[in-house]
Amino acid sequence: MNGKKELIIVALGGNALLNSKSKGTIEEREAAAAQTSEQLLPLFQNSGYDVILTHGNGPQVGNLLIQNEEAASKVPPMPLDVCVAETQGEIGYILQKAMQNTFNKHGMKNITLTLLTQVLVDENDPAFSELSKPVGPYYTKEQTQTILEQKDWKFKEDPAGKGFRRVVASPRPVKIMQANIISDLVARGYSVISVGGGGIPVWISKENEIRGMEAVIDKDLASAQLAIDLKADKLVILTNVECCYINFKKPNQIELKDMNLDEAQTYFDQGHFSAGSMGPKVLSALEFVGSTGNKAIITSIEKLNEALEGQAGTVIHQ
Repeated sequence: MNGKKELIIVALGGNALLNSKSKGTIEEREAAAAQTSEQLLPLFQNSGYDVILTHGNGPQVGNLLIQNEEAASKVPPMPLDVCVAETQGEIGYILQKAMQNTFNKHGMKNITLTLLTQVLVDENDPAFSELSKPVGPYYTKEQTQTILEQKDWKFKEDPAGKGFRRVVASPRPVKIMQANIISDLVARGYSVISVGGGGIPVWISKENEIRGMEAVIDKDLASAQLAIDLKADKLVILTNVECCYINFKKPNQIELKDMNLDEAQTYFDQGHFSAGSMGPKVLSALEFVGSTGNKAIITSIEKLNEALEGQAGTVIHQ
């Protein structure tokens, strides 16, 4: 990397590019991407930073899986790794276009590009025998029984009573396959968007072939792996709250502005960060800080620039 510049990995949530309350039209997606680009602009205007963007794909891949099911009688549905690749391309295109328009509007010479990114997983990961990640639409009990007559899927009932959802493996990332290419592109001055949706899960067969895996990878863990692989100076994980809390939304709620590894690990082990929201973000920060000794920040996109100056968010450090 450019010796004097700080390399920052910024992980956007899928909801930053498609609000969970929106219908998912292209107009809504483009408007969300344009707003996100403007909010990220100061980061790219800072000459002291090299920035790599990563992003989730939860809402988008959920929509794609619904399309898969609805059209299954007319068009063969695609496996999960292909769906992740499709949403990487879709989200990457929309975000790349919005970022480039923002750069051009502000007279900047930055060139942004999206890299289709594969992430290596271990085919013997325990996640493949303990399916836990819900994906796709909700089904009735009768619908799940019909599907199970045709497919070897696993379902779990939603705790809130919304129905049943398919659950799939969510293995841990082992290595970002295109890490060196991403590094080279950043060194050449490109603004790179990568590891979309946690990356396309792949494994290496005995024949030394790259093969897709029917799974999804947590995008925060994949972003942390990229940050570790590239020895990034900071990992920034964006979410919909300004910082981490213990006793979240309870009368004794406490903001966590600054945590060392021991404190963060203790709160994590005590279950203060739920598996469906803040848990993976804190775990990703722990892994990055533990591996590199550098700082991780968890905050909202609205507070991003303040957080980089130490004025907002949660900082996790050694």
